[in-house]
Amino acid sequence: MSADSNYIVIGKIGATYGIKGWLKVISFTDPVAGMLDYDLWYLEDVPHWKSVKISAGREHGKGIVVHFDGFDTPEKARLLTGKKIAITRAQLPILTKQEYYWADLEGLTVINQAGEVLGKIIYLMETGSNDVLVVKGEKEIAIPYLPGDVVLSIDLETQIMHVKWDPL
Repeated sequence: MSADSNYIVIGKIGATYGIKGWLKVISFTDPVAGMLDYDLWYLEDVPHWKSVKISAGREHGKGIVVHFDGFDTPEKARLLTGKKIAITRAQLPILTKQEYYWADLEGLTVINQAGEVLGKIIYLMETGSNDVLVVKGEKEIAIPYLPGDVVLSIDLETQIMHVKWDPL
């Protein structure tokens, strides 16, 4: 995620597709095609974000392909390869209490029931049975994201998550 927390990264531009400027997109949303629900995307243009308008987009195999206004050749489209795709936080649906976007959990300090700081959440990953928090402290550990069982509390204001977890 960018240093600007108003933007939430939802994907990344992949390789060009075809001869008319289409691009493959690596989606970080679930479902994958869910990112097509947002008609205005922002592309990483360090140190800022630049808005782009999607002229067309569709599912393609297990991913999606898109075409942006003004990028009508593979050569032009190739300039966007590798850029992160974001939306503004205001574009996201409002969550109910006790629901969190992954972007809100990344960076939280994780403390176990004994008061030990285990580290900070560097990313989350989806597994078959449950999501997993990857926490980096003295070493990198994986903690199952199981609210009420392993995850005891989350406080976004203090940036702290309490867990029931013993480091090995």
